[in-house]
Order: sequence, then structure tokens, then C-alpha cells
Amino acid sequence: MATLEEFRDRKSRQNRYFSESFRIKKVREIERNLTTVREVSKEYEVSTTAVYKWLYRYSKLYQREHKQVVEPMSDTRKIKALQDQIKELEQLVGQKQIKLEFYEKMMDLAEQEYGIPFKKKRGLTPSSGTGTTENNTPGK
Repeated sequence: MATLEEFRDRKSRQNRYFSESFRIKKVREIERNLTTVREVSKEYEVSTTAVYKWLYRYSKLYQREHKQVVEPMSDTRKIKALQDQIKELEQLVGQKQIKLEFYEKMMDLAEQEYGIPFKKKRGLTPSSGTGTTENNTPGK
């Protein structure tokens, strides 16, 4: 419900006129999913009903008999959301890389300090364990 101040603001606001070229331009932006009815309504302080009237008047896609599948998100907003997600994932990868380098350095220091190899060395054959299994295998 509107507050008393909002009601007074509406009443004191003068009637505005939007040129036909301006309305057509906004209709084209809505058709290309660059903006939405709600965004135009808020930005220019015009009712959504008025914006829909512009659509019905100037757009072939939004005429009352014509049906259109409306995407919930415009392409530009989808791209922006995906770019934000990429940035977030890059930050996570960077953090993981720093942790990995830290752990490797700690393992190197522990090897030097205690003389115990933590990392697998390339080219070494794996240990044979407790010995051959032929003596322990029944039937041989």
C-alpha cells in the first residue's frame, strides 16, 4: 500500500509526455531483451500499464493476439551473470593454487627438517612390501 508521501508525490508530479520516437526506442529495446518492462517503468517513473500500451501499439511481437515466449532473463544479464560466475570460479582456483603451493612448501621443509620423504620420487620402483607372496599362497 502506498504511503501518504508517495501519494502526495504522485499528485504533485506533473503530467509528462514521452515522444513517439522515445516510446518506439524503448519498445525495440524490450523486443531485443536489452531491458524489461519493469526496468523501463522504474527508470522513467511510468506505470507498467503505460509501457505495455506502448508495446501493444508499436510492436508486432507484443500485439494482443500474437503469442511470444518471453525469456525470464535478457541476454546481456545472462552474460553478466556468467561473467560474474567465471570471476568467482577464477578466485576459487587462485585460492586453491595458493593452498597447494603452501602445502608443497611445507612438505619440502618437513623433508629437510626430519629427513622423511613425503613426496613420491619419479623413477623409483615401488617397494615390494613384505616380500614374495609365493610362500604364503596355498597350493604352491
